[in-house]
Amino acid sequence: MSALSISDAEKAWGDVRALAGVSLTVPTGSLVAVLGPSGCGKTTLLRCVAGLERLDAGRIAVDGRDVAGPRTHVPTHRRRIALVPQEGALFPHLSVADNVGYGLDRATRRSGRIAEVLALVGLDGYGDRMPHQLSGGQQQRVALARALAPRPSLILLDEPFSALDAGLRADLRRDVRAALRADGATAVLVTHDQGEALSLADEVAVMRDGRVVQMGTPTSVYRTPADPWVAAFVGEAVLLPGTAHQGRAQTPIGTAPILPTAADEAPTPVTVLIRPEQLDLTAAHRAAPGAVTATVLRRDFHGHDTLTVVRLADGTELAARSLDGAEHHGPGSEVALKIRDTVLAWPRQRG
Repeated sequence: MSALSISDAEKAWGDVRALAGVSLTVPTGSLVAVLGPSGCGKTTLLRCVAGLERLDAGRIAVDGRDVAGPRTHVPTHRRRIALVPQEGALFPHLSVADNVGYGLDRATRRSGRIAEVLALVGLDGYGDRMPHQLSGGQQQRVALARALAPRPSLILLDEPFSALDAGLRADLRRDVRAALRADGATAVLVTHDQGEALSLADEVAVMRDGRVVQMGTPTSVYRTPADPWVAAFVGEAVLLPGTAHQGRAQTPIGTAPILPTAADEAPTPVTVLIRPEQLDLTAAHRAAPGAVTATVLRRDFHGHDTLTVVRLADGTELAARSLDGAEHHGPGSEVALKIRDTVLAWPRQRG
């Protein structure tokens, strides 16, 4: 069963169509990330699901019950939906326990549920503290505990990690995912951070211009993006012009087999997707057959891997990723590039 079902949702602000027919479903017990750039409509979608905005057209159902539609608009407090905003928005005059228990009935407050959810988010024993005594990450954990406490049908996470530094974000992401799973919660995460969506979600819905242009598992969205725009937005991408013929793509850096596509009887102009980790990079004097030479422009060392940006003879710049411990090549070095594995290709628009 789906905890959330959205069908053909539309919302406009004057001449701007924020939602242009959005449809998606969120299975019970799953975490779905709505991923997209600023202005794509993801925040408007979240606000419509929460009941903070009315749909112009379409339908939203929670646990099989319509909460928004042509003649339906269930108030926010009756939707059994909890919202975790970008910043925790805790009540400063209430303790952690009272923040978490806000809105719970007396029986639930006495049941031990408050202590249970605080333990789930890693704040066991913090109930008597005040919000000003907590770090930013701890305040977000309290906000999540408050959302979990009444066991809502759906939890909406509105870029909840954006105000935190990188180290805190990584830890909190992992703990939030574990807490949601442990409590059997269903959640929708709205984010513009590709790494966040890919690492946390069971499924990712990619939005562009008010529509969901692709939805699938993180692996499928990354490995088989729907089009070049999705490919470039979801992770780093090398997009090159090429020609497809008889199951192979000819590109400026050699040929490679193409993922199964429609048969191409004649050579077809295509745009080829190569992820940086699909490029083998070696010293030019040890070039493998079929490799092309390039000049190293810079190396970006990330600890676990290195991104090497090179320039081909025709001026094209692209990046290759290698794991830490692999051979490194400094700026100005001549190197050889060769494509590893299959590639994805789309027919190229003429003109």
